[in-house]
Amino acid sequence: MCGRPVGEGAAGLITVVGAGTGGGAPVVADAELVVGAARHLAAAQLPSGVRQVALGAVGPALDVIEEYVAGGRRVTVLASGDPGHFGIVRALGARFGAAALRVTPSVGSVAATFARVGLSWDDAVVVSAHGREARTAVNVCLAHPKAAVLTGPGAGPAELGAALVRAGAERLLVVASGLGSAAESVLAVSPREAAGREWGAAVNVVLCLRPGLPVGPAVAVAGPPAAPAGWALPEEAFAHRDSMISKFEVRALALARLGPRTGELVWDVGAGSGSVAVECARFGAAAVAVDASPEAVARVRANAASHGVDVLAVLGRAPGVLAELPTPDAVFVGGGGAEVAAVVAACARRARRSVVVTLAAVDRVPAVRSALAAAGFTPEGVLLQSSRLAPLPGDVTRLAAANPVFVLWACRPGPPDEGVLA
Repeated sequence: MCGRPVGEGAAGLITVVGAGTGGGAPVVADAELVVGAARHLAAAQLPSGVRQVALGAVGPALDVIEEYVAGGRRVTVLASGDPGHFGIVRALGARFGAAALRVTPSVGSVAATFARVGLSWDDAVVVSAHGREARTAVNVCLAHPKAAVLTGPGAGPAELGAALVRAGAERLLVVASGLGSAAESVLAVSPREAAGREWGAAVNVVLCLRPGLPVGPAVAVAGPPAAPAGWALPEEAFAHRDSMISKFEVRALALARLGPRTGELVWDVGAGSGSVAVECARFGAAAVAVDASPEAVARVRANAASHGVDVLAVLGRAPGVLAELPTPDAVFVGGGGAEVAAVVAACARRARRSVVVTLAAVDRVPAVRSALAAAGFTPEGVLLQSSRLAPLPGDVTRLAAANPVFVLWACRPGPPDEGVLA
C-alpha cells in the first residue's frame, strides 16, 4: 500500500505558531494574513503591510482564513503555547483538514506552570474550563490529587477556590498568570485565599494539588488513571457494620447504571459503609457519601482512605441535607427506609443523568417508581436474586441464597461530551 507524506494536500497554507510562554516574539516572514489575539499580534515581528485580524470569536476569523486559503495565499495564526492542546488547531483542522496546517508549538501553559513549581505532570489530569461549565473542573479537582485547570470567565481561581471551600476539600492551588510576559506571576494559595481575591484576566492555568503530594510513581499512560482492573469488590474489602453493605452483585449492577467517570459527581445517599461512593471514586468520579450516622460517616472516611481515593463524607439526614450539596451527575440511594420515596424524589430533581435505587421491601417499589417518573425519568428495574457457591463438609458445594434485592434505575440523556479532559 502506497502512502503519502504527512502534511501534503493543501500545501500547508496555514502556519500555526505557538507563542507567549517564553519562546520569544514570533517572527512572521511570508504570510499575507496574520490572525491572533491582540497581545500576540502586538508582540510579533510582522512583515510590512500584512493584513491582521484580531482573534475574538473563532467563526468569523475562520471565514477570513478561508478566503485567503481559497486563493492560494498563505496565512499565519498566532496562538498561546501549544495550539494543539486545547487550542485552535482543532477548529482549524475541522474546517481545513490537518494537511493544510503546519504547526510550530511553543511550551504550553500547563507544561510551563508545572515546570515553574518543579513537578512532573504526566500523571496530572488536565481540564478546560474555558467557555465551559466550571463544574467539570471542580469535580476533577475533588477526585484527583494532581490537576491542571485552563481557566475562563466565570471559572477562574476565585470560583474554583470557592467551590473547593464549600466541599471542604484540602487542596493547594498554584495560580499562573501572564506566563512568558514581564508581568508573569506564579502564586501558591489555599482555596480560601483564592476565593477571596480578584485575579483579573491574565490567569493562564490553575494547578490543584493534594497537600503533601509526592512525585508519585512513573506512569505508562499520561492523564487520569485508567479504570480499575476490578470493581464490584467483595464485601470484605470494606469496613461495615453487621453486613449492612451493598452486596457485590448488587453493586456491580448499580455501578453499570451509574456509569461513574472522571469529571462527574456521584452522590451515595444512605451510604453506610460508602462502598458505592468508594467504587465510583476509583473510576475517577468525584463522590459524596451522605449518612445520618456519625459512625457511618467515620466508616466511609476510613474506607476511602484504605482504597486511596477522596470521598467527601457528609453527616446529615436526607432529603434535607441534599439541598446543601452540589448538583450530581448520578445518584445512588441505598437503605430503603420509610422516607425513601421522598429522598429519591429530591435526588431525581437534581440528578443530571441517572438515579439508581436499591430496595429490600417490595412495598416501597411503587412509590419509588412514581417519584422517578414525576421527575421526568422513565424508571426500569429488576429483582436481583443470587446464590453464591459455598462449601459443604465432604468436599462438596452448595448454593447459598442471598436476600433478593430490587434494583431500580432511571436514566435520561445527558449533555454531549465536550472533550474537556486530557
